[in-house]
Amino acid sequence: MLDLSQEKIAITGGDGFLGKHLQSHLRNVGVPEQNILIPLIEDYDLTKENDVWRMYQDMQPDVVIHLAAEVGGIGANRQQPGRFFYANMAMGLHLIEHARRQNIKKFVQIGTICAYPKFTPVPFKEENLWDGYPEETNAPYGIAKKSLLVMLQSYRQQYGLNGIYLLPVNLYGPGDNFDLKTSHVIPALIRKFCAAVESGAETVEIWGTGSASREFFYVEDAARAIVMAAQQYDSSEPVNLGAGFEITIKDLAEKIQELTGFQGQLVWDTSKPDGQPRRCLDTTRAREYFGFEAQMPFEQGLRHTIEWWRSQRRS
Repeated sequence: MLDLSQEKIAITGGDGFLGKHLQSHLRNVGVPEQNILIPLIEDYDLTKENDVWRMYQDMQPDVVIHLAAEVGGIGANRQQPGRFFYANMAMGLHLIEHARRQNIKKFVQIGTICAYPKFTPVPFKEENLWDGYPEETNAPYGIAKKSLLVMLQSYRQQYGLNGIYLLPVNLYGPGDNFDLKTSHVIPALIRKFCAAVESGAETVEIWGTGSASREFFYVEDAARAIVMAAQQYDSSEPVNLGAGFEITIKDLAEKIQELTGFQGQLVWDTSKPDGQPRRCLDTTRAREYFGFEAQMPFEQGLRHTIEWWRSQRRS
């Protein structure tokens, strides 16, 4: 077991949604504040190799947790497929290569379930990753991230780099991205419904048919899972991280409608894509390999997220 309290830990994307919760959880397990290193985008453009090299020289980390990504919902993926492929491929490529050169103790790569084939049997099992092409709207992002799994496995084989690959399902929670142009479905719906309540609107428009299903993973559970894996897991096999349930977008929208108090009608824009038909993970490996199980009940997590967004609106 790796005692993280004794290590200098660089977290790419550490100032973002998941990163802030991860910082908090690392402090909870005894990592001193001065050992949590956050390369900010203003200082290091991680898509550029020279900046990655400089980050390693400046920070001298023992462990790297690579959260940073350029990502968004269906709309953003359709508008910027080339950028999303390039940025995510370049960041991972340079960070892993220079982790090898620096001989760091551990590299933790956060992958994406967008890497799974479009019609993966539910629940998704890690061995299904290579059974087909990902859902088209987010395939460039998903394939870029999946290629980093291959890179870590090959670097472990050739160079002995201890790199692990984790696949968290859709995250949500306080501090999420609520920008309607780039947000995922839960923050987008919360923002739309809260705005409709405030304005007295009679309808809320939602993309797709509502028939697609998703699994949602509370961000504090995700942070705890990553820390547990960093401490205890040292193998090449990818590991799903999730809560082990699924809900249709229609049922999700109706639940958020209820929790926000919106009294109007839902209008489904069926000209817009649904994305991948179903998403739900088999989380057996996480439980068996490092003892992780999600704890946050879904409705309670939604309540916390809605309360946080409304508090931000008032402040």
